[in-house]
Amino acid sequence: MGRLFSRGREREVRLGTYILIYLFFLLALYSLSRVVFYWYNASLFPESSWQGKARLMLGGLRFDISAIIYTNMLFFLMLLLPFRFKFSRLYYKVLSVIFVLTNAIALAANTADIFYYKFTLRRTTITVFSQFQNEQNGRQLLSAFFADYWPGFLMWGALIWMLVYLTRKVRYSPSAIQKPWVFYTGHFVAMAAGVGLMVAGVRGGFRYSTRPITLSNASAYVNDYKEVNVVLNTPFAFIRTIGTTQIKKVAYFDNEDSLAAAFNPIKTPVPDTAGMRKHNVVVIILESFSKEFVGKYNQHFQPGYYTGYTPFLDSLIGVSRAYQHSLANGRNSIDAMPSSLASIPSLSVNFISSHYSNNQINSLASLLGKEGYRTAFFHGAPNGSMGFDAFANQSKFAEYFGKTEYNNDDDFDGIWGIWDDKFFGYFADKLSSFQQPFMAALFSVSSHHPYKVPERFGKQFDLSDRAVHNTIAYTDYSLRLFFEKIKKEPWFKNTIFVFTADHASAEVKYPQYRSLTGAFAIPIFFYSPLFDSTFFDTENVIQQTDIMPTVLGYLHYQKPFFSYGRDIWTGKEKPFAFNYLNNHYQLFDNDYLLLFDGEKSSALYHYKTDTLCANNIIGQRKDVANAMEKRIKGLVQQYNNRIIENRMTAVQQAVSI
Repeated sequence: MGRLFSRGREREVRLGTYILIYLFFLLALYSLSRVVFYWYNASLFPESSWQGKARLMLGGLRFDISAIIYTNMLFFLMLLLPFRFKFSRLYYKVLSVIFVLTNAIALAANTADIFYYKFTLRRTTITVFSQFQNEQNGRQLLSAFFADYWPGFLMWGALIWMLVYLTRKVRYSPSAIQKPWVFYTGHFVAMAAGVGLMVAGVRGGFRYSTRPITLSNASAYVNDYKEVNVVLNTPFAFIRTIGTTQIKKVAYFDNEDSLAAAFNPIKTPVPDTAGMRKHNVVVIILESFSKEFVGKYNQHFQPGYYTGYTPFLDSLIGVSRAYQHSLANGRNSIDAMPSSLASIPSLSVNFISSHYSNNQINSLASLLGKEGYRTAFFHGAPNGSMGFDAFANQSKFAEYFGKTEYNNDDDFDGIWGIWDDKFFGYFADKLSSFQQPFMAALFSVSSHHPYKVPERFGKQFDLSDRAVHNTIAYTDYSLRLFFEKIKKEPWFKNTIFVFTADHASAEVKYPQYRSLTGAFAIPIFFYSPLFDSTFFDTENVIQQTDIMPTVLGYLHYQKPFFSYGRDIWTGKEKPFAFNYLNNHYQLFDNDYLLLFDGEKSSALYHYKTDTLCANNIIGQRKDVANAMEKRIKGLVQQYNNRIIENRMTAVQQAVSI
C-alpha cells in the first residue's frame, strides 16, 4: 500500500484489486472516524477494557461494510458492468466524481455526529429532517456549528482530500482480454458474483434466515447500551431508518398528573417484609402458535368437532392459570421478545428494528439478574437471526445459546434452525446444569413456513392436509418430551413456567381468527407446581406485556420497574390489552374493543359476542368509547414520548409532556 501512495504517476491495477483497495480504504476511513468519535465522547461511555474496545471496533466493521455498499451502490454497479467502455478515461473520471461526492456526503454525516452525539446520545437517523423541518434559521445554525466545531470541518476536509488522492493515484487497467466471448462471459459472471456479495454485505450475512441488519444488531457487540453508538456509523443509521414509520410526540395531556392518571408505566411494588421469593422462571415463546390451533381455547365449537393439534398443551392448560382472552402485542416475530420479556409493545413500529431500539430498558433478565439470578436466552436458529441475540444482550441476558452453541449441524432443519425436539432436549439439559435461581427463555423455530417435520418421524404427524397443523403437533410433542425430561429434576418444583406465542399465524382457517381480535389471538398461560390454585379465566383480557409484571409480582419483587403491562393477579389495574393494526391503535378491555387513529375513535365493538367485529356500536356507547379513548391516549403518549426521550426505566423520570 505504501508504494501505491508514493509520489509519481498513478498506478494501474486489475479491476478486482482496484475494488478491494477502494473498499478497504473506505473501511479505514470509517474506522478512523469511529476512533475519533469514541475519543471525543469518551466521557459519555462507560470504562471498558482494551478487549471491550476492540470488540466495539471490530463489530463496527459489519455495519461499515453495509453502509459503504449502500452509499457506493451506483459506483460498484458501474464498475461491474460487462462492457468495454468502462475502461475509457471519461468513464473513469465520471466514476471518480461519483465516488468522491457520495462518500463525501456519507463521511460528512459521520463526522458531524462526532460533535452532535452529546446532544442526542444516539446516532443521527432519518428523523433529523422531521426534527428540524420547521426551523427557519438553518443558515444561522450551520454558521454557529462551524464556529463552535471547526475541527470537524477540518477533519471532513482531510477525509475528502484522501478520497480525491486515492482516485488520482489508483485506477484500474484496461482489460487484456481480446476475444469477445471470453470477455463478456467472464464479466457477466463477475457481475453476478459481485451483486451477490453486495447483497450479502448490506444484509450482514449469507444465511437464509439472516434479515438485513438494523440498528438493534449493534447490541450484540456491547456491554453497555450506550456503546451501540460506537459500533454503529451514521450513514448506516440514516439509511436503515429511511421509510420506517416515525414515532412522533403527542400531547393529549398537558401535565404529568393527568397523564399518569390515564396510564402510568412506572410500577412501584408494595414492600413485603417477607422479602423476595427466589423461584426459577422459564418463559417459552412458541413460533406462530395461534390460539386456533389449541383445542382448549376452542371449546365453543360443538363437542368433538374440533380438538386442535396440541394435546400436551391442552393437558397443561388444564392445570395452569390460563386465559381465554389472551392477545399478542404485535404481528411479527421480532415483536415478541420486547413484549414478553421487557413489557414493551410494538405500536406503529417494531421496537427491535426501530431507530429507538438502543434505548435503555429493563427486562425480566436485567431485573432478576441483579437479584442473583442466572439468565440465559435460547433460540435454535443461526446466531444473529432476526437480531434476537442482540436484543438478548441489550435486555441483559448473561448467556445466549443458539445454533452455534448447540454445535451439531446434523440436527439443523436446513432453513431456520435446530429441530424443536432436539433443541428442547438441549434446553432441558442446560437448565438442569444451572445453579438456582435462574431465569431462562426459549424461542422455538420449527412451526414456521415451510412447516417441515423431521423425516425420522415418518407419518406420525400427518394429521391434517394443512402443513402448519402438522408442525404445530410436532412442536407440541417436543414440549411433551421436554417436560418428561425435566419433571423429576430438583429445580422443577421451584419453577414458574410461562407459555406464549410470538404472534398469531397467518395460516388460520376459521373467520373469527382473521378478525381484528383474532389477528392477535395467542395462548398465554402460567404453569407451576408452586401454584396453590389453577383456573381458566373466561372474563379478563391479558396481553404479552403483562407477563413481566405478573411474574415479578408473584416473586414479590421489591423495586420500582417500567412496564406497559399490569400484574394480572393483583387486580390493582383494570384489565386491558392494546396493539396496532391498519394504522389504528386497538384497545381492549374486558368487553369492548376500541379503534383509535391517533386523533379520533372510529369504532367500538363488543368483541366477545361480536367475534367478527362486524357491528360498530360507537354511536350507541359514547360513554364507553370516551372512557377508553382517554386510556388509549395515555398509553400512546407514554409510549411515544418516552421512547423518543429514552425514558424507559423507572430511574429515567425527567418530566417532559
